[in-house]
Amino acid sequence: MTTRKLKPTSIEEYIDAAPPDVQERLWKLHQCIRKAAPGAAEGLKWNMPAYSYQKILVTFAVFKKHIGFYPMPSAMEAFAKDLAGYSTASGSVQFPLDKPLPLPLIGRMVKFRVKESSEGTIKWRS
Repeated sequence: MTTRKLKPTSIEEYIDAAPPDVQERLWKLHQCIRKAAPGAAEGLKWNMPAYSYQKILVTFAVFKKHIGFYPMPSAMEAFAKDLAGYSTASGSVQFPLDKPLPLPLIGRMVKFRVKESSEGTIKWRS
């Protein structure tokens, strides 16, 4: 008899399905985002934890050697100096699993996205 992995249906299930040695940092990331975006809708988009008001604010995903954080290109540009030590792309940053998460920076980035969303300046829809 084979067992089949079930796809997570919530952020909590996503974190619980992650490797045990990564779960604590994912819970901290989840709490950091919730604190910076109180009342944001939570769910999964593209099989990743996602937080949104009327538009997606941020998403994240765990990988073998890093946590991918996806706050949109505008946030990446606004925080480019703070992110200089990380591997980045136009709309994402990789936080290595062998280093502490920069939770204060992540909180500021999420608040930046909340402000953008409330001003209606970015078009990324949920």
